[in-house]
Amino acid sequence: MTATPALAETPLSASDWLSGSVKQPDNISSWRPGDKRPPNLRSNTQREIAATGAVEPVGVTRLGEGNADGKGTVSPRSAGLTPNLWGPSDVETLVRLIGGPPPRLPALRRLERRILAAQLQPPAAGPGQEGALFLARVDKLLDMGATGAAKELLQAAGPAHPERFRRLFDIDLLSRDEARACEIMDRTPGVAPSFPARIFCLALGGDWPAAALVFHGAETMGKIDPQMSALLAQYLDDGYSDQTEELTPPEVVTPLQLRLHEAIGQPLPSTNLPLAFALADLDHHGGWKARLDAAERLARAGAIPASQLRMIYLEQRPAASGGVWDRATAIQALDAALAARDPEALAKALPTAYETMLAAGLGPALADMTGAELGASGLTGRPGQIALWLALQAAQPQVVEKPAADLTEFDQWLLRFADGEPEAAPPPGAGEPAARAALLFPAFLGPSERDVPQAAAALILAGKRGEAMLGAIADTDAGLDGDLNRAAQGLRTLRALGQQEIARQAAVELILAPVLIAQPGTRSQR
Repeated sequence: MTATPALAETPLSASDWLSGSVKQPDNISSWRPGDKRPPNLRSNTQREIAATGAVEPVGVTRLGEGNADGKGTVSPRSAGLTPNLWGPSDVETLVRLIGGPPPRLPALRRLERRILAAQLQPPAAGPGQEGALFLARVDKLLDMGATGAAKELLQAAGPAHPERFRRLFDIDLLSRDEARACEIMDRTPGVAPSFPARIFCLALGGDWPAAALVFHGAETMGKIDPQMSALLAQYLDDGYSDQTEELTPPEVVTPLQLRLHEAIGQPLPSTNLPLAFALADLDHHGGWKARLDAAERLARAGAIPASQLRMIYLEQRPAASGGVWDRATAIQALDAALAARDPEALAKALPTAYETMLAAGLGPALADMTGAELGASGLTGRPGQIALWLALQAAQPQVVEKPAADLTEFDQWLLRFADGEPEAAPPPGAGEPAARAALLFPAFLGPSERDVPQAAAALILAGKRGEAMLGAIADTDAGLDGDLNRAAQGLRTLRALGQQEIARQAAVELILAPVLIAQPGTRSQR
């Protein structure tokens, strides 16, 4: 049975688990598979002496890439941001703020991803700081499981930089596009991959003798750590395939190690690995169960569209019960009822799907995949209330039939609030959602600049709008931990920064949190 790496006490950031594909360059980038000898394994401190007096071939390097901190994949206007969002903020502060925990509210995740992807004016960078903000943005996307967005951002800046290529290499490994990564490695001057990365690519390209030659030379010179050396030995030597002894998984698994363990027939489970690793289980190599587990994990974090999770749920008929199989069964029944437009079947299927998804922490995912359809279904009673919640969580209040006569007074107020209408306070109501609404609604009274927290107001006045926005995201998200006063301050700041729609949707999500964002393993409480 394959050993499982221990779960870290705190989530690893991308900079902790990258494959180290730029460490120990030792001139390896100048060597190609057709050369007669392996790369020079001497220490970098030795003088380089030319073997002949011949003129070296002319190298070509792409120029004019500019400061990567200003690169992006969407314009500021498309992202709903000002081009000078960073203003006079220093790079170190921005890197620290971006490196915080990813937001959990879907509306805030969308806003933060827009910030990370936007092509903004770079802040003034001190010595050695240029490009640090760009890498922090990429790493945050990786921490959020948004490998596709991270890859697009890296491609916008170009791979001809060791740290950028390091990340692109790992993303391609996780998405099983390693041939492309190896091709870039081979033709990009100055990237200088590590020996394990080069050995992997040589073998992948079919040049096993060259891969073995580089491996034995690097191993002899102590350029590969013992654990990686044992892994590469099994990867390169078919004789190891008959051995029954399994390798001990590393404490921190990198994408390269993940692929190598898979190649030798000792795959590592991705369950306890950072979120981005779940991408490797989305293909058909590991079977439907592995795809379901990975898709649920990614959808729970908003890393893939909920529609993709829905499609995976519908791929096959569950052959067992319990856990993910019950959720697949429930979603298939709900999907069939929606397709048939059968109100009776829908009223029966929806509560079951809601309960099973909520217990797994997938309430928002259920809202994203079905909220618009359910909101327009005209259901009444308890199914109608669930349909309303899902439509509002999916930011689709406009699809709900009006007037919804059988809704409670509070639910009618919440529907109007989500649609941007009411200026009156929420009506008194039983339950935690009503209590949350009473605390959060005052943040939407009066002009957007009113009652902005002093610290945030000072940042805005100084032109450091990006700092204020990142702080407001963290403050608002704290409402999920019960700090609704702090959340209200964050909502005021977001409104002052022109993010009215995001603030309103985040408030709706906080109000609905008790009924739609239950923790995994809990049952919903009305």
